[in-house]
Amino acid sequence: MPERMLQFVRLAQATPERRAVAERRRDFNEIYDLFATDAAARQASRCSQCGVPFCQIHCPVQNNIPDWLKLTTEGRLQEAYEVSQATNNFPEICGRICPQDRLCEGNCVIEKGHGSVTIGAVERFITDTAWEQGWVKPRLPRQERGASVGIIGAGPAGLAAAEQLRAEGYRVDVYDRHDRAGGLLIYGIPGFKLEKEVVRRRTALLVAQGVRFHLGAAVGDGLAFSTLRARHDALLIATGVYKARDLGGPGVGLPGIVPALDYLIASNRKGLGDEVTEFDSGVLDARGKRVVVIGGGDTAMDCVRTAVRQGAVSVQCLYRRDRANMPGSMREVKNAEEEGVEFVWLCAPEAFLGEERVRAVRAARMHLGLPDASGRQSVEPIAGSGFTVPADLVIKALGFDPEDLPGAFGEPALEVSRWGTIKVNHRTLMTALPGVFAAGDIVRGASLVVWGIRDGRDAAAAMHAWLSARALPLAAE
Repeated sequence: MPERMLQFVRLAQATPERRAVAERRRDFNEIYDLFATDAAARQASRCSQCGVPFCQIHCPVQNNIPDWLKLTTEGRLQEAYEVSQATNNFPEICGRICPQDRLCEGNCVIEKGHGSVTIGAVERFITDTAWEQGWVKPRLPRQERGASVGIIGAGPAGLAAAEQLRAEGYRVDVYDRHDRAGGLLIYGIPGFKLEKEVVRRRTALLVAQGVRFHLGAAVGDGLAFSTLRARHDALLIATGVYKARDLGGPGVGLPGIVPALDYLIASNRKGLGDEVTEFDSGVLDARGKRVVVIGGGDTAMDCVRTAVRQGAVSVQCLYRRDRANMPGSMREVKNAEEEGVEFVWLCAPEAFLGEERVRAVRAARMHLGLPDASGRQSVEPIAGSGFTVPADLVIKALGFDPEDLPGAFGEPALEVSRWGTIKVNHRTLMTALPGVFAAGDIVRGASLVVWGIRDGRDAAAAMHAWLSARALPLAAE
């Protein structure tokens, strides 16, 4: 085992082995093996221990990455886990699904010429080892408080806030409309990126910590928002954003054109053993079909790789910009290409063709123009460049917008931004309603799981400060 750091000058970058393409196309199991202990230590030793750790700076939860890399190199894995979980409620999940190439690894100072440290794989190794060794324990409070907190939404932000607040001694109740906790971790992200047992063992740990889950509880539909406000001393809205951005153009309403989240939820539910009518009838099943996915983010990558595993005849991804401007993880693009997905860059749909159902997408070639106000190059259609892509199933993966929460909750005083996200005081994270806080995608807009974790932790700290200032009594011994 290496005893010194800065081994990037001697050791090449290496990642865990991936399962063979032919094998992984047949199932929804994760594709990456776990590092062996010696391999993880060697890769961790490549860290340069730089004075300004850009990997940590560009991590939304500010993980102490150089510290736990050094501890891993020295074989002090339990300490490495303790350092890792001190800033991240779900490090084994982030190690699997974070786009490290855009965050920590993409900002590693040794990247050019040598290859960055494989931070995500080491993070997963540390935490999976911690689970195997029994080091992961529920964070039980030292003192019970007399206050109660309700959290609406059991996704990353809500679960992170629940763990933090319960550790402070609050009674924590989490309400979610689905029948399992986890939000998109369970229903949106496919198993080949995140096996569901990884999420289930975390939620079981929260139950052991004392968090109470109320599943199948849709706020505003049978469970009044006003009831929750009366029941709890403080509320956190962490519902996420689920409304699919739509396409325009002739034929957009044809059967066979479906939102990405509907498609992914059906696939995940089927994998969990649920009865899924729209999957069983073939509406949301890609088997035997020519599939076209429209979009270029991580959700689009999840869709194309799911379609491959379902047995699609062909899978194409249409994106209006080029590979360099694609928002999705390049690691996922590479995995998708290996599995047989064809990417059609610089094109956008104009119309959808078919009579009783979609049969083709009419698209136009695009040209990248000058940067717009956001700094990204604008896209402009090329006249006379139209072409047709055959399709039996078209999946729209263009991102998500917030639902009308004030309307759904029956609470018009809940203020929203012009984008439909919940407005909060960005110092206190409180909404316009006293004692009601909000965090995650419902405030930020559709973003990464790791940002949801960060927002949930921040909201928990803000709620603790507000509740503490109210001088609520501690629970009786």
